[in-house]
Amino acid sequence: MKSAKIIALIFFALCIAAAGLYFQQPTAKPIKVGVLHSLTGTMASSELPLVDMLQFAFEEINAAGGLLGRKIQPIVADCQSDAAICAQQAERLITQEQVSVLFGCWTSACRKAVKPVVEKHHHLLFYPLQYEGMEQSHNIVYIGATPTQQIIPAVYWAMENLGKDFYLIGSDYVFPRTANLITNDLIASQGGKVLGERYLPLGSADMSAVIADLKKIKKAVVLNTINGDSNLHFFKALREAGISAQDMPVFSFSIAEAGFVQLPVVENQYSSWSYFQSLPGEANARFVKAFRQRFGAERVIGDPMESSYVAVKLWQQSVLESRSFAPEVIASVVLNQSLPTPGGIVAIDSASGHAWRVARIGRTRSDGQIDILWESNQLLAPNPFPLYRTRESWERMLNNGRRP
Repeated sequence: MKSAKIIALIFFALCIAAAGLYFQQPTAKPIKVGVLHSLTGTMASSELPLVDMLQFAFEEINAAGGLLGRKIQPIVADCQSDAAICAQQAERLITQEQVSVLFGCWTSACRKAVKPVVEKHHHLLFYPLQYEGMEQSHNIVYIGATPTQQIIPAVYWAMENLGKDFYLIGSDYVFPRTANLITNDLIASQGGKVLGERYLPLGSADMSAVIADLKKIKKAVVLNTINGDSNLHFFKALREAGISAQDMPVFSFSIAEAGFVQLPVVENQYSSWSYFQSLPGEANARFVKAFRQRFGAERVIGDPMESSYVAVKLWQQSVLESRSFAPEVIASVVLNQSLPTPGGIVAIDSASGHAWRVARIGRTRSDGQIDILWESNQLLAPNPFPLYRTRESWERMLNNGRRP
């Protein structure tokens, strides 16, 4: 009888030990998340830093034990700087890889190609870039600035501080062309003049026509919505032509710090974003330090990178609140989220799915960093359809391909 009790106790102890070993092992498969960015092509130089930042955010979650007991497994797809390929990759990530969410896209052409894919599958894309507005989808969370948070404040500031004569240069796709419809309205309403407007194919290296325009004009504020590595050729051409920042200051809307450090020495030029690496405060200092410890002391962080990080954190917060990874659940829960970030508070607008953000304007230094010259004193409403026209009027304009 005594030996039977001893055997029973030994068996019970072994069961407890086995259970302990079992629960120490991962009991759930990693949760897959999709990353949609261009690793090759003209947009790669802009988008690769965002892939690094997303990786940084996922590693941060995994180091803290994962999310709802599951580690994050990013599946990275190469959009190849081609909107159609990006849509194909989104379809593959959703249907074959069965990711729970998508993070990515840079150009509006890419986002617009992916939009019907996520809507068809009732899925979810977190989009980190500033853009032209004029869009709203229950299946996209828009983290970057709309024109009311970037272009409109910047154009007003430029007219007050730099001059009222402008030259508009951009890549030939939806963001620059739509942004400049708004810009033309603002400049005309304030008594300014647009002295020239030109668009270049994505990836273009030939700046001869642009330089010829600027030499004829001689003095103006250049509003730059060029995207991708064409910016390298643009600023190089300005330098070689002897066009100075004093006579022709360039106000760029699609180049952040990670882009400026790749350019020829660019000083006393202007940029408008919600986030700059030079922002003061402990939260931002910790953020920059941690990223550099992971990816190198020479690395810099710009707004689209910070917005990518914010996107992951908003998704994480929504998952924890809802106890679900389901895209259709997160698409609703995220509309109630706000978050302290390295750039300040970000809150998702429940009506539009866009982020309330602070607007900032800065001037470049020789080291590629940016001195902040102006910032809004409060979060600005996103208003993807600027309120000086009705939404219906904007949509008619876009459908007709002209201003109303």
